[in-house]
Amino acid sequence: MTPLETPPEDSPAERFRRVAATFTSLTAAVPTDGWSRPAPCAGWTALDIVRHLVDWVPAVIGRSGLTFAVGPAVDDDPAGAWTAVATTLQGALDDPEVAARTFDAGPPGELRIDTAVGMLVLGDVLVHSWDLAVATGQQADLDQPVAAEMLAGMEPIDDLLRTSGHYGPRVPADPDVDLVSRLIAFTGRDPGWTSPG
Repeated sequence: MTPLETPPEDSPAERFRRVAATFTSLTAAVPTDGWSRPAPCAGWTALDIVRHLVDWVPAVIGRSGLTFAVGPAVDDDPAGAWTAVATTLQGALDDPEVAARTFDAGPPGELRIDTAVGMLVLGDVLVHSWDLAVATGQQADLDQPVAAEMLAGMEPIDDLLRTSGHYGPRVPADPDVDLVSRLIAFTGRDPGWTSPG
């Protein structure tokens, strides 16, 4: 099996476990004075990346009736705030009955919890892992199978994604660059970006 092949036993729970673990490790390694460093998302700091995920994920997935654990405030403990969100999601995905619960996920319509996490949350955590890593001078080791699947799914709907307001203009990238760099460029980020802070 090549590194880009998805293991046949790969499940929504395992995919989230891997991607979330990377983001968790990155948050844990940010020094106290690193949270104010500029991030690739214009006007954001490293702290804003965590705040974004901690704010929107419970707001959307919580429509399912899933109760998110109360963690510390992002400003007080960014890593702890994210861990509380990730732990709640992982518990839901690991429980087949909860994972299969359906709810109105907004524009995507009625979705199972595991489908909603895979469609809405997984890719956001993956790309923001890169944002947090480069903002704080860490190595961005993104999950290759998830990155490959994400890029393959996004490229055919390029125009739709640009008009959604969630992505900036696509950054030109050499087709020979690595997969993660192609994904990052597709989402409107410069793969060579480094934090000026």
